[in-house]
Amino acid sequence: MKFGYVRVSTKDQNLARQIEQLKKIPVGKIFSEKESGKNINNRSELLNLLKCIKKNDIVYVTSLDRLGRNADDLTEIIQYIKKRGASLQSLDLPDFSNVPDINLRNMLTDILVTVFKFQAQSEREKIKERQREGIELAKKRGVYKGRPVLYGADSPNPQKRKIYFAIKKDLNDGHSVAELVTKYGISHGTVYRIKKEISKNE
Repeated sequence: MKFGYVRVSTKDQNLARQIEQLKKIPVGKIFSEKESGKNINNRSELLNLLKCIKKNDIVYVTSLDRLGRNADDLTEIIQYIKKRGASLQSLDLPDFSNVPDINLRNMLTDILVTVFKFQAQSEREKIKERQREGIELAKKRGVYKGRPVLYGADSPNPQKRKIYFAIKKDLNDGHSVAELVTKYGISHGTVYRIKKEISKNE
């Protein structure tokens, strides 16, 4: 059977484009979720997919970074798919789904995934280096203001600004951090930061 997996990192992002691409294959069932790729254990639909697959199944994703954001997680997920006797096909890589020998199919996929992981890791390191250089230059010029606050009174995003004030109200009404994380789909760190702001202003 052909399965699909789609993911976006935040609640306000849209899954439609990925789903539409996988429907063209077509796949028999699509597992979808809006969850950060940082922690595999928080991704319930990915875990459901991994429990569901069996020998000769094919898992489709639109790109490898939908499965995992770092090389270790990606390797762990792919190894588990292979352990179940299934194979992986990413739409941003050459299509090996018509290769009849699953061992050869997995070997070809492994080669490309290894190259992809190396390139992705190298690109992330380059981006971080450019960010560090930019920050150092901004500090020397005296114009560095730190990372912009996504959820705040001055947020450029009106929806995030609205959520910020809603969280402040809920905290003042006695709601717990855990409740608000679930309610608004944001991180514990963001809610704790807003809670600290309230404490400072009291």
